[in-house]
Amino acid sequence: MAVCLAAAAVTTTVTAHAAAVGCQVTYTVSSQWTSGFGANVAIKNLGDPITGWTLRWTFGAGQTISQAWNAGVTQSGGAVTATNAGYNGSLATNGSTSFGFNGTWNNSTNPVPTAFTLNGVTCTGSVTPTPTPTVTPTVTPTPTSGPPPSRTVRVYWLKPSDVAYDQRYPDGIAKVMQEAQRFFKQQFGKTFTLNNPIVEVVNGDRPRTWYENTPNCGEKYWWSVCNMQAELRRKLGLGAPDSRWINVGEISAEGEGAGGGGGNGWVILSGHDADGAAGINGPMNRWYGGMVHELGHAFGLPDSTSTDGTCMSASFYSYPNCTFSQAQKDGILRGAYGSFLS
Repeated sequence: MAVCLAAAAVTTTVTAHAAAVGCQVTYTVSSQWTSGFGANVAIKNLGDPITGWTLRWTFGAGQTISQAWNAGVTQSGGAVTATNAGYNGSLATNGSTSFGFNGTWNNSTNPVPTAFTLNGVTCTGSVTPTPTPTVTPTVTPTPTSGPPPSRTVRVYWLKPSDVAYDQRYPDGIAKVMQEAQRFFKQQFGKTFTLNNPIVEVVNGDRPRTWYENTPNCGEKYWWSVCNMQAELRRKLGLGAPDSRWINVGEISAEGEGAGGGGGNGWVILSGHDADGAAGINGPMNRWYGGMVHELGHAFGLPDSTSTDGTCMSASFYSYPNCTFSQAQKDGILRGAYGSFLS
């Protein structure tokens, strides 16, 4: 939903532990006819459990996909991206799923793709330990390096005082932002800049229930996120709007009927979005699409008037099978934050 939205920082000490990653993909041409063919792709997760997947490969002989089932599939040139449907995104260790598609070929050669990646991991049929960061937060009054560069997207996770630190939240929110960054690049040919670290962790002054039950911005839908925004503005000296940055805030608080939204250079999201980004609440494409939708509002776009296939409508639930229309692209590029895309 669109809305016109009106200092402590965290440094970290990083250690590493091993997380098992690995996958196996079986690609089978199930049928083939003049100019057309059908294929089935089976995925087996050999590593730690995952709650959403993206499989990528590249065709080497000009094949194109015309329709798919049990996955959302997009193609750019020879590069193919397949993402889970709403019902098959969770894969336990040694868990499997599959999807199929019909496509076209050149009637001369239809080779099996030679390499696949699952969530960025090359599928070799074996398991490899990969370092995964764990973080011990230390509060400091002011970042020694000062605020991040202007004309970037700043991202915050506000942790209420009675909520335990959980590395899944900054990691997950960062991945959602990186996927949105990639999608903007795909749509516009240019994209926004994130900072390092991508997510600034802010220790909240109040317990969760205070953010949920202290009135702010009218309807209770807005209380948690507006209380978060007010605290972020006070601590970090932010404006609403703020010509220096687009600001994205998520808080681990919600309350009955709570939600979030975007507009005027801000995205403000409540606990279910933070949980989703952390992999706790539903398939990841829902949270990827939601962030793209709300960033559209932050960049100045209104909601679509119907479910029209654009990410500014309920079509964002089918992400990545949504798009920005040319009028929406023009609206962003000509708007107050269009120059943030490069």
